[in-house]
Amino acid sequence: MADAERLLRTATQYPQDAEQLHLHAAAHLELAGERERATTLYDNLLARTPANPLLIRALKAANLWEYGHEAEAHAIIDGVRSATPRDPAPWVIVAEALESHDELEPAHDTFTEAATRLITPGAPVPQDARPLLVGRHRVRRLLGLAHDDWDALADELHTAPVTLDELHDPNRIWSLGSENPAELRAEIARLQTELGSYRAALSRPFPVAVLHWPSMELAELLAAYPALESEYPSHEEHLTAIESALRELAASGTPNLGIVTATVPSYEAFAAAESTTPTDPSLLPQYTTTLASRGRATPWPPRGECWCGSGVGYGECHGGGTP
Repeated sequence: MADAERLLRTATQYPQDAEQLHLHAAAHLELAGERERATTLYDNLLARTPANPLLIRALKAANLWEYGHEAEAHAIIDGVRSATPRDPAPWVIVAEALESHDELEPAHDTFTEAATRLITPGAPVPQDARPLLVGRHRVRRLLGLAHDDWDALADELHTAPVTLDELHDPNRIWSLGSENPAELRAEIARLQTELGSYRAALSRPFPVAVLHWPSMELAELLAAYPALESEYPSHEEHLTAIESALRELAASGTPNLGIVTATVPSYEAFAAAESTTPTDPSLLPQYTTTLASRGRATPWPPRGECWCGSGVGYGECHGGGTP
């Protein structure tokens, strides 16, 4: 609840980031059992012409179903499916909502329709579309259906030590509802192994990036979290450290280098999502990697203006003296 309230306060200060902050706040409210308040947040977002209304509708439907509004949830799910989203996320959310309430055949149909619409046979499968194949594979195992071409593709894309067939074994899934602590611990350990492998796979394609705080953002960060002053003695030293770190990485042969620009609201939202405090210095590299993974990194060295935002050419600014 405290995290949700803090995110809502932050959203009033940074209206340009309000949609993302409100979605994070709604997730915290759901975890706190305040599902009606979460629904109100979703409704408020939908009334403001959001960037991704179908995603918000899908989240609202999943939330409504959890506190007894099944008919309304079904109506929203039907509307989301009829709208045929181009983003995989709404499909995944509504399909998993159906699955979690034992409506396996509609869940299977939803996963299948989404995969058919969003994945081109023979072409690389986008990273954000892969949960469609994994979810479909899981539901088909629960239904006792034989593998088909989509399942074979899911198996091919899955690189973790635990195979999808083992991970989606109905006996394993049902054991997660067991009251036997030993069974639960064993399943949790296996799932943690799977998650670690998945995160490692996600991190590989992205650039090695360094975090850049613009002057105003750094001042706001240190005013709010003085404990981070040891990380950033001054803005000038911060800029010098960035250039030095990138040159050292380049000299060591590290390819695909980049810079990600930080903002205080997004950093606070990330800290909330990680259930930790922004004052934790170890959160900074995680935040950097996450921004880079979302395509927020700009290549270094730049060809035009300097990355620091001075408006001066890179060669005349931080790139001075570069061979």
